[in-house]
Parts: sequence; structure tokens; C-alpha cells
Amino acid sequence: MNTAPDPYPIGTPGTPWGEAERADWLSQQSRQRSYESEVLSVIKRLSPDFDVEEYGALDYGSERYPLMAIRSRDWRDDLPVVLITGGVHGYETSGVHGALQFVEQHAADYAGRINLLVAPCVSPWAYERIHRWNANAIDPNRSFHENSPAGESAALMQLVNPVRDDVLLHMDLHETTDTDESEFRPALAARDGKPFEPGDIPDGFYLVDDSENPQPEFQQAIIDAVEQVTHIAPADDKGEIFGSPVASRGVIQYPLKQLGLCASVTNAPYRTTTEVYPDSPRATPEQCNAAQVAAVCAGINYALANQ
Repeated sequence: MNTAPDPYPIGTPGTPWGEAERADWLSQQSRQRSYESEVLSVIKRLSPDFDVEEYGALDYGSERYPLMAIRSRDWRDDLPVVLITGGVHGYETSGVHGALQFVEQHAADYAGRINLLVAPCVSPWAYERIHRWNANAIDPNRSFHENSPAGESAALMQLVNPVRDDVLLHMDLHETTDTDESEFRPALAARDGKPFEPGDIPDGFYLVDDSENPQPEFQQAIIDAVEQVTHIAPADDKGEIFGSPVASRGVIQYPLKQLGLCASVTNAPYRTTTEVYPDSPRATPEQCNAAQVAAVCAGINYALANQ
């Protein structure tokens, strides 16, 4: 016998949140890790070999978060740009550390072949609180559009705008976690006054392609590389992954621009959103980071070979 899930503890079922509910939600968020010691310290360590810039800052109450980007030092206007973004959802840890690990271990392999632009932690407030939303209960990864309500999204768009037509490849590094189903999707339904409809979390790595400009061979090249590091999410008995039809093994499609997703911020012919599954008993944090790195390398290699 199926039982209805318990109502989310904030708000009234069926009624969208107002200021009081958002304030109640915010009061329950606590800092659980340090952006400065875990992210900024790594960026500082990389600064002798790369150009590091503060492209904006977030002010939430008494807290200020500098938004940092890493660029190729030998930037050349005749080279294609590769954009890597991580931590758009702050709780998706391997997106942040996978981006940094790629820069540290592999960026030099592509020197003189690409201009590299990396925003490793787009949402530092949420990184510290291991959360999906920013302090205003807004999802940055539905906010990449004109007049964005999310400072995280607006700042990144401003950073990228001068090169958006020069980007060959954009890799946006994400995770799908068990807390998507236990916390974040129920919170979203409550915030918007909608019923929560339970779903299944896929066990494994998958990709989100652009349904408006699908690149199946590019996506498959990434899947093939990542499979050497961690397992690929199978389709469920409906032929879906996380409620979306499987376009090819380990790949689903979203209309990126229509949904205001980060992967829509450039006109890159090659773009994808990675989805690592860190809660699998078959994956370690090190494997999750390595999967992100493998995805980035495979993406760059394919894009360069097929530009």
C-alpha cells in the first residue's frame, strides 16, 4: 500500500512560499564547510600558473563571497575557448573539486590548443551549506536568463558574455544525489505550492544533452571515457533516467535555454551537463572527482578533433 509522503515542514501544502516561509527556511540553513579553505586555497595554489580573477561577489547578510575564475595565462584570440563550470549547485561536491582537479592535473596538456576558462564554484554560499539553492531560496541552475534573480547566475553570465560566441565546448559539472529526492525536490514542491511526486534516483553517471541541438556522438565519447572510471546509469523500466526518456545509453536531453540552465550560457556547438552519483555504494569521492575529470578530458578531445 502506497502512503503519501509527509508534507514538507515549511509552509502550507498547496500554497507557494512567501517571505515568512523563505525566512523560516533560511534560518534552518547552517554553514557546514569552508569555501575559503576548501576552494579558494586551491585556486590560490594554482595562481602561479594561471590568471585568477574575481568576477563578482555575493553579499548575503554579513557574509561576502568572492566569485573566482581561472583563465589560461597564454590566452590567444585565435584559439577556441573551453568553459568549465562547477558548483552551480553548491552541494554537488565533485563538480567543484573535479573542475579544480582537471586544472591542476590536465590543463597543461592543452596549453597552446585552447583558451581555458573555469568557474569552479559558482555558488559558494550553497557550497558551504551543502545546498541546491542560494540564500534567497532560488535555484541558480534555473536562472540563467535575462534579468536573472540569482546573483550567482547573473555574475557568471557577465563573465562569459565577452567570449560566448568563441566557446567551442562548455562542460557544466553536476551530481544527482539521494538528497535530491529526500530534501531538494520536496522543498521545491513546497516552495512552489505544488504536490511532490516521488521519483527514483539513478545509480550511476549520466549526461544531459541539449534537446534543441543534440550531439549524440560527442555525448557518447564522454560516456565511453567515464565508464573506465565509474559505472553508467541504466535506464529504468520505463526507459527513463530521472523521469526523462533515454536518448542513448547514459544520455537524456533537456531544452537547456528554455529551462535557464547553466549549459545554455554560450553558443558552444558542444555542451553537456555531467551528472555523477556520489551516493552509490560502488563509487568513492575520489572516483566521483575522477569521473568529472575524465568527462572534461574526453569532451575537450572530441571537440578539438571535430571542430
